[in-house]
Amino acid sequence: MTFQEGGSFDSGRVRKRTGKAGGVAIGGGIGVVAIFLLSQALGVDLTGLFGGGSSTETETGLVDCSTAEQANSDSECRYGWTVASLDAFWADALPAQTGVAYTLPGAVAFSGSTTTACGSASSATGPFYCPPDQTVYVDVDFFTVLRDQYGSSGGPLAEEYVVAHEVGHHIEQLTGVMSSADRSGTGPASDSVRIELMADCLAGMWAGNAAVVPDPDTGKPFLEPISDTDLADALSAAQAVGDDRIQQASTGEVNPEAWTHGSAEQRQRWFMIGYQGGNFEQCNALTAATL
Repeated sequence: MTFQEGGSFDSGRVRKRTGKAGGVAIGGGIGVVAIFLLSQALGVDLTGLFGGGSSTETETGLVDCSTAEQANSDSECRYGWTVASLDAFWADALPAQTGVAYTLPGAVAFSGSTTTACGSASSATGPFYCPPDQTVYVDVDFFTVLRDQYGSSGGPLAEEYVVAHEVGHHIEQLTGVMSSADRSGTGPASDSVRIELMADCLAGMWAGNAAVVPDPDTGKPFLEPISDTDLADALSAAQAVGDDRIQQASTGEVNPEAWTHGSAEQRQRWFMIGYQGGNFEQCNALTAATL
């Protein structure tokens, strides 16, 4: 989706970290995909198991992201503006639908590696939300991997969907859904999968409303209306990160009992539940009879 000129963005809202990891060396191919899946399931980077060493990092705010033109051309700026749009949506929608006040999640754009309250992370971890520090972590290089290695069509809404999904986990944290789930299990009906499908649905809720929710500073919506191409891009990203798709690509087989995020079909369908007018209760996959 395209950001409209006239919006505003606080460059300090998203913190940019640049880190240098020591001793992490892992080859390409199936090993990377397997470690990526496990890292995604646990929310922490496991590539450090392949090498020792320490890491250092520097932190600043995002720079040169003050205009919609920059948000529409640069993935880090798009991340920042997407967070601002999500803040505006959930600040009203969350208390209206649940009675729970919205508090802003932390947001970090990192490259190389970073430290979190969930452990260390690198690009191999993929985007994730860390409940202990209530922060979303995104290395925007993942969006290239999503397109080139996992088969997403790419596009702005594909990237925005990823960010909205992680903020969806923050909504789960604020409402107590995250803490009530047993995330130790795997399988197509496990709480691990239910939590991920709910985050997809919450991302769809935002996407379905993003073109009408105004920037609180300007009164003007952040985003232009979603086009058919935009929606197809988001669904392509949801499909690309389905457990069955990644398992098939990495091992040539699909094992539903090992799923932690849900199938490609499930992820697309739950996104659409939110997008097509679903509310928080309808998005609560933890209580759904069927997935």
